[in-house]
Amino acid sequence: MLNLLIDKFLEGKGAVITGGASGFGRGVAHAFAEHGADLVLVDINKDLLEETSSDVEKKYGRKVVPIVCDVSKSNQVEAMAKQAAKELDNIFFLFNNAGIATAYGRNICRIKEDDWDKIMAVNLKGQWLVAKAFWRKLKANKFEPIAGKIVCTASIAGMVVDPKIPSYSITKAGVIALTQLLAKTLAPKVTANAIAPGFHVTGIYLNSERDMKITYIDGNVKTPLSRFGTVQDVVNVVLFLASPLSDFITGHVLPVDGGIAEVGVPPHDIHDSIYDDVE
Repeated sequence: MLNLLIDKFLEGKGAVITGGASGFGRGVAHAFAEHGADLVLVDINKDLLEETSSDVEKKYGRKVVPIVCDVSKSNQVEAMAKQAAKELDNIFFLFNNAGIATAYGRNICRIKEDDWDKIMAVNLKGQWLVAKAFWRKLKANKFEPIAGKIVCTASIAGMVVDPKIPSYSITKAGVIALTQLLAKTLAPKVTANAIAPGFHVTGIYLNSERDMKITYIDGNVKTPLSRFGTVQDVVNVVLFLASPLSDFITGHVLPVDGGIAEVGVPPHDIHDSIYDDVE
């Protein structure tokens, strides 16, 4: 029986992680390297990317290739994918994770066009471009019974839309749809699933628990498991999805949220004045 804690089930396999310099991406990079994977880490933040790549390589002795890339730019994504394939001939796993946050509190009728375009380009178009750049490589692998795996980072805001972060919610709902379409299109050789984190201290909240608590309280959120999430909570689920234990799972969204989205109280607004002067 596979032991996810100790077995090197990713030995001989490569993984590409976008948004790999920090947050969930950095956590998954450490975990994957510990379990035997070679890595391509992709991020727009060069300094933090090089720092994370160096740390992972030194700690686990795996090959780690840092590539600076803006995932919203097709030419950069294409160049990144070519370099990744050149560096690693065994890319089995794509963690499609890069994303940005949005200003909190501006309702759907008040979003500025530039802000809308920016978050759509990174969070949704970016995941599409990256998946489009790697699907052939994943499907052509000789690994059995599954040739490759994709995990996309969505959010509980994509499962139950949040009126305080409408454009972000729409991008994450789109990521869920993208994941399902990838699962249908790439089966049976490649699986595609999404994770839907809840409230975790990452760059989305400027790495500030205080900022995260403000949105949590303002949104009247109730978490059945009575704590905030950690990066490790997400890492554990991604490890499972990368392992053979998940080979019969595709097209699904796995909430990692302490129960908020489905049995708790998701973020909502009960103050009618949010709709004042929307016309």
